[in-house]
Amino acid sequence: MKWSEIMIHTTNEAVEPISNILHEAGASGVVIEDPFELVRERQDQFGEIYQLNPDDYPEEGVIVKAYLPVNSFLGETVEEIKLAISNLTSFNIDIGRNHVTISEVNEEEWATAWKKYYNPVKISEKFTIVPTWEDYTPVSSDELIIELDPGMAFGTGTHPTTVMCIQALERTVKKGDTVIDVGTGSGVLSIAAALLGAEKVDALDLDDVAVQSAKLNLKLNKVHHIADVRQNDLLKGIESQADIVVANILAEVILRFTEDVGRVVKPGGHFIASGIIQQKKNQVKDAIIEAGFTIVETLVMEDWVAFIAKRG
Repeated sequence: MKWSEIMIHTTNEAVEPISNILHEAGASGVVIEDPFELVRERQDQFGEIYQLNPDDYPEEGVIVKAYLPVNSFLGETVEEIKLAISNLTSFNIDIGRNHVTISEVNEEEWATAWKKYYNPVKISEKFTIVPTWEDYTPVSSDELIIELDPGMAFGTGTHPTTVMCIQALERTVKKGDTVIDVGTGSGVLSIAAALLGAEKVDALDLDDVAVQSAKLNLKLNKVHHIADVRQNDLLKGIESQADIVVANILAEVILRFTEDVGRVVKPGGHFIASGIIQQKKNQVKDAIIEAGFTIVETLVMEDWVAFIAKRG
């Protein structure tokens, strides 16, 4: 299958609205090349190694890329994208150069090109995320390795929201616990919970692509006998209770099911909520407390917040 890469040279201010325009046009995700990433200071608490090539970034401005299938509607879609971006100026949004280019790529090239940016990363006291195509030798005997092939599903395991979730799981999972992973994505949190000693993990996701990716990753890490992956809309229809519910999703989505979390988590159990931007943290915090929980710890990494909450 042929794919068309649409590349927009714009400003940092316009990245979010342009990304939204591309999503609405049918792109399943975007690539953001911001030269600020080359100089940004990062926490190296766990010895992370970042390998960034300056040649992959513009000298000024930001490049936003997305991929659309080549079909008879492509030309019309691209023109609609261009018009929508130009219209952002009416909202006083600086779109910068607004230089738009289109190129064609093969699906095989698109599906594997991103792998060069994904390397082994130690993300917590215990865990190191290792891509399946990399050879890695553990540094210590108690190091826990998660092999991961994210495929087409979100979740390489190295995003701040995921890192905080795994750190929270390290602090809460006890041997024999039952865990529900809401919005499992690549399955990385379910794998972590199983390796930490959980007896049973339910990995749920509405996206069938994510479900299939998670199944492969769980099998790869030899924990598929512990974690059951299935398609489900948040906690709808879930009647059994769990010691821990973990959710690494958007704040807006968390707000939709905090009441269900209060019903599903056992008394004394924990709810780990991540994927929350700073502006939404108080709103989510209030909803979690209203659902019968006490916030026992707040984790912050970059612009993201995660909560560890305990049910009374």
